[in-house]
Amino acid sequence: MDARQRELAARIAGRRGAVRGPFRVWLHSPQMCERAESLGAFARFDCSLPRHLRELALLMAARNWDAQYSWNAHVHQAVEAGVPEAAVRAIAERREAVFDDAADRAFYRFCREVLEEHFVTDATFADSLAHFGPRGLVDTIGALGNFTMLGMCLNTFQVDLQADREPPFPDVRGHGRVDPEGDRP
Repeated sequence: MDARQRELAARIAGRRGAVRGPFRVWLHSPQMCERAESLGAFARFDCSLPRHLRELALLMAARNWDAQYSWNAHVHQAVEAGVPEAAVRAIAERREAVFDDAADRAFYRFCREVLEEHFVTDATFADSLAHFGPRGLVDTIGALGNFTMLGMCLNTFQVDLQADREPPFPDVRGHGRVDPEGDRP
């Protein structure tokens, strides 16, 4: 690594405990890495959404992209943050998740429509806006965009799919090449 890459790696390790997952790939482009890390930190830790909804958005994007690494890294965090286990299982199995809380239902529906339909209905938008306001919806789109980019990176570069763990999705097949040296781009 050059000096800039070492500097970023040290910062990432300091904030996140280690340089792993997508950061091993993104460090090949220090400018991209810096911006992706900043957006990711905002989406995960600093946006206006409560923690359980940030984790729910991450799981939904991970499932949308079949991003096993991201799913495995966050599934327990999502449950600990308050996402119901039954909802997590439904998302993993591509079934409709059920939420008791009206705001959680609105958030789930909003994210699902964005990810699956690429648009939201007027009714979904209005319901979500009433619960989260404009800032919350902008933060949701930023989080989903970040987590989507994350899933694309993890899958494209086949980042550690954790061959020792059973894939959480029934349709993830044939993947799992670990590239610890970052040799694939």
